[in-house]
Amino acid sequence: MTHQYEVVYIFDSALEDAAINERLERFHALIRQDGIEPPTVDHWGKRALAYPIRKHETGYYAVAKFETAAAALPEFERAIKLDEGVLRHLVVVNEGAQPVPATVAKTGDEEDDE
Repeated sequence: MTHQYEVVYIFDSALEDAAINERLERFHALIRQDGIEPPTVDHWGKRALAYPIRKHETGYYAVAKFETAAAALPEFERAIKLDEGVLRHLVVVNEGAQPVPATVAKTGDEEDDE
């Protein structure tokens, strides 16, 4: 059974675009399955970090969405952790759109408008 996932990568900002794309291809090869679309990657580019990570002030952000079996995730995350060019990453289950909360009861001011 497959689930939809999202992963956010923060790469060392000193890496070239070609090196980042090569790493992404290597990581995504570990989770590819027949009959399932390849991951979609959204490159956010270089951004300032909220706090220094391994003495880096900036990082290159990339977000990927993919579908795979849960059994493929441990090797995928292991490969990411072993890569020195990745400062941080986060893998989450994509549960789709979040439900909209129920509307708040009308206040007295809104009732006067009717």
